[in-house]
Amino acid sequence: MKIHKIDVARGIKWVEVPEANLRVLCGCPADAVKHLIKRGLILPQEIKGVSCESGPNAILLSDVSLQNSEFANLAEFPVLQMLYRQGMLIPNHPNNTGKKPILIGSAEQLDSQMRYIYRGNYGLVSREEIVQAGISEKLATDLMRLKLKFAFGRIRPTSDFIDARVIGSEQVEVVGGVNVRRLESNVFEFSYNDESVTVDLNLNAGDTYESAYPLAFRRFEPEYFAVIHSGEGDGWDVNRPSMSSILTYQGRLYLIDAGPNLANTMAALGIGIDQVDGIFHTHAHDDHFAGLTLLMRAGRRIRYFATSLVRASIEKKLSALLGLEEEHFANFFDVHDLVLDKWNDIEGLEVMPQLSPHPVENNIFVFRALWGDGYRTYAHFADIVSLSVLKGMVTTQQEIPGLDQETFERTRTSYLATYDLKKIDIGGGMIHGDAKDFRYDSSSRILLAHRATELTPEEKEIGSSASFGTADVLIKGLTDGMRRHAFSYLEANLPGVPIHDLRMLLNHSITEINPGAILLKEGEWPKEMLLLLSGWVEKIRTRDNLFGSLSAGALIGSDAMLENRASRHTYRASSFVYVLRLPIGLYSEVIRRNGLLDSVQHVSKMRIFLKSTDLFNEGIPVEVFTRIIGGASNKRYQAGELIQGSDARVINLMRTGKVERVVGNKVLDTLREGDFFGEEGAILEIPSLFNLRVLEDTEVVQVPSGLLKDVPIVRWKILNKHQQRASHLVRSEGQSGTYIWNDSFSIRIARMDGHHKRLFEIADMILEHLSNNSDRTALANVFDALVDYTRYHFASEEELMVLYSYPRIEEHRKKHGELIRQVLEYTEKALEGKLPDKENFLRFMDGWMIRHILDEDRKYGAFLNSQGVY
Repeated sequence: MKIHKIDVARGIKWVEVPEANLRVLCGCPADAVKHLIKRGLILPQEIKGVSCESGPNAILLSDVSLQNSEFANLAEFPVLQMLYRQGMLIPNHPNNTGKKPILIGSAEQLDSQMRYIYRGNYGLVSREEIVQAGISEKLATDLMRLKLKFAFGRIRPTSDFIDARVIGSEQVEVVGGVNVRRLESNVFEFSYNDESVTVDLNLNAGDTYESAYPLAFRRFEPEYFAVIHSGEGDGWDVNRPSMSSILTYQGRLYLIDAGPNLANTMAALGIGIDQVDGIFHTHAHDDHFAGLTLLMRAGRRIRYFATSLVRASIEKKLSALLGLEEEHFANFFDVHDLVLDKWNDIEGLEVMPQLSPHPVENNIFVFRALWGDGYRTYAHFADIVSLSVLKGMVTTQQEIPGLDQETFERTRTSYLATYDLKKIDIGGGMIHGDAKDFRYDSSSRILLAHRATELTPEEKEIGSSASFGTADVLIKGLTDGMRRHAFSYLEANLPGVPIHDLRMLLNHSITEINPGAILLKEGEWPKEMLLLLSGWVEKIRTRDNLFGSLSAGALIGSDAMLENRASRHTYRASSFVYVLRLPIGLYSEVIRRNGLLDSVQHVSKMRIFLKSTDLFNEGIPVEVFTRIIGGASNKRYQAGELIQGSDARVINLMRTGKVERVVGNKVLDTLREGDFFGEEGAILEIPSLFNLRVLEDTEVVQVPSGLLKDVPIVRWKILNKHQQRASHLVRSEGQSGTYIWNDSFSIRIARMDGHHKRLFEIADMILEHLSNNSDRTALANVFDALVDYTRYHFASEEELMVLYSYPRIEEHRKKHGELIRQVLEYTEKALEGKLPDKENFLRFMDGWMIRHILDEDRKYGAFLNSQGVY
């Protein structure tokens, strides 16, 4: 055989063609490198006396950035492995032959990965971006000097060290006669001579990407102030999660960083996402960043704590991965910017972020809580740099990359300060710490982390290690936190019930349930109700391909009890779980004697319906669900009716019937039971580009936008669905009279390219309406979208030009004014009934949009590229 294919893990394949010297990692979700190491596809080796590793030299990307809500393409660590651990970028290395690693995929995913790798390498890329993040000009200048030292003197575009192969509709040669083509979405064929293999990167419904390492289940014990050790490894450790911690303080839980396979880590610890109060974020490298999408799928906006400097770096990297504007970050997190070098008070827990030298913006954290005759303290030092490496960067020449002696001394002092507990990165090399620097540290307890290998005897003399899930208790808790949470959950489930009845229900046993245990089977009649207090519980009905999860506060068995029937799902513990056991008779009596039966049954029926839809089937806390149900209402539409006005500005969930999305006379798709519409006006706050026509009598549940805007998991699903729907609005490549984005339009500024693509989509939608005899109202909507987005885009461009002092900004601004005047004039004529024909509009757009991009925008693009901005 000339082509070898190996199934590495779920969603990860390996294709090798030895004759062509091609080794392709197919699919690169989080920790793909660790899977390759475990399968023996990355091995230590020696070439011409130089120690290095084997491994892939190409990566095939997924066609979609997310699969089942997890990042599908995270090429940062696989690329780092090729460049540095294999030696493809290291000067004078035998593997540095001039050949670059190859990324293979769609134009969209390649563009996204190139930008994400760029931000992963450098973070913020200019003094201007650092100043924009709220940092003084002097400190910004110092930080850029240090960044350039790590970057060997120059910020380089990703294309300098990575080649790309775009897979369009035809097969493309990768290298040496090996070809690849797309058979269907996320399914590819590699061929060489007379052989071929098929690679399917799709995940099945309910599947997730596998963790490279199994984790033992641990019992979560909340304490007053404690540190749970949730990760001690690094991005290459095949046995442990990357360095992270979880803080407990007064019953609240805070993550420090969000590394790969965060869901697996939290499940092993018995902590549900809904139990997390906030995250403290150190920096944007994948081993501390890749778990963010789990937190973005919470039922409420989790608090996000970082300095504005780190947050700006995170926003830009996340924007590259997901194709979102940076300002959307605040739609998913409750952002709290921390002040550098100051104690920030977070409801009694105090935290001080400090700068730590790193290739990207990075903070170390010190936490303290007042107790007894002073403070108890914890220092979390992720991705520090060894003092010997840092000392070698010191220079008195202010005009060259490096740092001054004062910055070195300040960093050294912050590293060696004394605390009760200190966890430090000892990963070594140019960008990580060295245990030897802490030999004489007088902290009460030092933990050594962020490395893949065993501690040396010398390191064992300096610090301790921590096993997964163990905890250091700094202040012992003496209150029953579980019952306090149980009371709030009962209150949310039974609004209006007096406190004495809630206390009666609360006075029942709290039980621990082991991982893997079935709590209630489909077809069984519940014998008691279980109030979920902590942990992860799966909700399964395989015959209908239904998979979900429960949040803390969920009542298992309540719907079956209220409807006097057997359970319609199986509920299974996927971690250690704590539940409050409630007798069915007593719970029913509390409902009856408080006159709540009708309202509870109404809530139950509405909840059953909402949870049967993809939009609401998981991750929503009980108190949020209660608010949503309280504000929801039923609405009926008659066949032939057009849905518009206020009805198109709320989320409509279809109970029965059929609704078409149409442009003029062209049907885009048909919505049925369980589907939703109205997301543009309700959540995304953009004009709808199509009409909604009722095909048959339809009943919907309407949910006002105000109830959903702060529910990240719902916003996440709406955004994903909207992007899928929007992609159908742009015609397929090759049709005449349409606007198809290609690289010739790129100005090499990622955010502005994204804006131009959106303008292309709106232009194509206008063409659709003109071709299909749309009514004036529909045309008004799409022309309004064109005007609104043009203004937004021009303002964003001018803001960027001001930031970097673009010398031709006034000339460019005048052209923007003229273009806005032209598009308004054209729009007014169209809405007055002087509708243009298709060819007329094409000529207008060619002169207005295309020429401006090719002639004017490329000028400022080249200028910004020269400043290191891409």
